[in-house]
Amino acid sequence: MNVSAATSLTDAISEIDVLYKQERPDVTVIANFAAPGTIQQQIENGAPVDVFISASPTQMDALQKNNLIVENTRKDLLRNKVVLVVPGDSTLGIKSFNDLTGDTVKKVAIGDPGSVPAGMYARDIFNGFGITDALKPKLVLAANVRQVLQYVESSNVDAGVVFMTDAKISRAVQVVANAPDDINKKVIYPVAVINTGKGRTAAVDYEEFLFGNQAGAVFEKYGFGLIRH
Repeated sequence: MNVSAATSLTDAISEIDVLYKQERPDVTVIANFAAPGTIQQQIENGAPVDVFISASPTQMDALQKNNLIVENTRKDLLRNKVVLVVPGDSTLGIKSFNDLTGDTVKKVAIGDPGSVPAGMYARDIFNGFGITDALKPKLVLAANVRQVLQYVESSNVDAGVVFMTDAKISRAVQVVANAPDDINKKVIYPVAVINTGKGRTAAVDYEEFLFGNQAGAVFEKYGFGLIRH
């Protein structure tokens, strides 16, 4: 069974898959982590994906529109938050998104808004604050949210926009600002069984496992908010 999930879920899903294997030793789970936009394209091109967990409804909406998800299997699974992070030893005094326009800030990393939900949310934040044009020359686009985190950890950039759960796993960055509430309310992780997969029965069972207590405890450990049904 092939499970494709947003990069921000790497740690949580890897741990949950071990628990699932203990419950279902006859099922082999192969996990693939990438930007949800990339996974969406893979599914649209016929990749054998059984379960997809996105970090944004946008990609799932597109797949649903193209009849690529199994009817009635789409559910909202998790919540997250978007945050601004800087290297742990930063001396630039960045405390807000508006501070990114300052002359001392040279590079700001975000995920590519075309495929990375965290980057899409970053774009919306910048537009909301009216700082998009000022930041364009400074932006460094990453292939996924963990790459953004790596750029900040290594001080290759002065700041980056990631999910709270990504920041939580790193000791090398500090959170300096939260996204506005109207943005964070939109940060929903939906899950669905995909039509192109081969293991429909196992996929439905796996999805149910994600909503169980064992998986929920892992998600909460990594800082995700659970959406109960």
